[in-house]
Amino acid sequence: MTRYARTLPALLALAALIATAVLAPGATAEKGPKKGPKLEFLGQLIVPTGTTFQGTTVGGLSSISYAGEETFYAISDDQANARFYKLQARVGDGQLSPGDVTFLGVTTLKQPDGTPYPTGSLDPEGFTLTKHNRRAVVTSEGFANRLIAPWIRLYKLDGTYVRDFPVPDDYIPNAGGTRGVRLNLGFESAATRGKRLYTGTEAALAQDGPAATLAAGSPARLQRWDVKRSTLQREWRYLTEPIAEPPNPSTQFAVNGLVEVLPLAKDRLITMERSFSVGAPGTGNKIKLFLTELEKDGTTSKSLLLNLDELGIPLDNVEGMTFGPRLRGGKRTLLLVSDNNFAAAQFTQFLLFAVRK
Repeated sequence: MTRYARTLPALLALAALIATAVLAPGATAEKGPKKGPKLEFLGQLIVPTGTTFQGTTVGGLSSISYAGEETFYAISDDQANARFYKLQARVGDGQLSPGDVTFLGVTTLKQPDGTPYPTGSLDPEGFTLTKHNRRAVVTSEGFANRLIAPWIRLYKLDGTYVRDFPVPDDYIPNAGGTRGVRLNLGFESAATRGKRLYTGTEAALAQDGPAATLAAGSPARLQRWDVKRSTLQREWRYLTEPIAEPPNPSTQFAVNGLVEVLPLAKDRLITMERSFSVGAPGTGNKIKLFLTELEKDGTTSKSLLLNLDELGIPLDNVEGMTFGPRLRGGKRTLLLVSDNNFAAAQFTQFLLFAVRK
């Protein structure tokens, strides 16, 4: 999650313009590396900021997971009311139209003792369903500035805690700031394939190197876990891209990091990186999808799958990604969602693609 204040009048005007719009695809050309999947943009749907459901404000949707047919689950990163939503997305016809996304239920996450999490005790970011959609895995970035450790936990779909995945000490922040995840740059992602769970840090651990700058990327870590045994199988070094644009003025906040993963095979992923710079043109967001190979020596290689700038539409803080149902003809759908940070100048954005191998 990226937390920031939007103060530019132009952004407010932009959000007001598109808050209720459903835009047609900006391009239908297939994009992708020469070897690997190709993506065809099918459209978008906007859920306006301030939308409510069962006494909650819909927003902060930082991760999404497919449960079969038209059903999806998405987690909100609201630190005051940790929860996830069950929703219906009618995308099987290959398009997104007004009313195609409907929220069906909301579930409160509970601590190991069965009570709701206190405000500010977790930063829920990654969410994925396990095999057969029986349970969910949730990640929290923790709070490095308060020495609250990141975690990976298994839950029942009623929000009941099941168990922890034991996060190695390398990820636990220390008082000196020389070890562990950085603030807001921890476990942002989560996805499963069969019995394997994939996640990663948004940027380098403190001991691994710096966060991304305009000049250089950051050596984040990718992980693969055995879900049944809650054991860490492998780690890989993943070098993010540099920050895409300078902030304006130059002293303002800017970031780039790994925000989502989606396995295609045991050692092949789609990875999503999001760059944001305060004061940059448009919304300040730059979103890129990569085809990433997990190499035997613990490194990764990646090739650009799609730069979402090519869609020609305003982009919100897109952070979630999952496969969806197959279309007639066999193509798989890919659904992306944005974390609007509950900000008036932002919007919850669903983006639909068709995937061809």
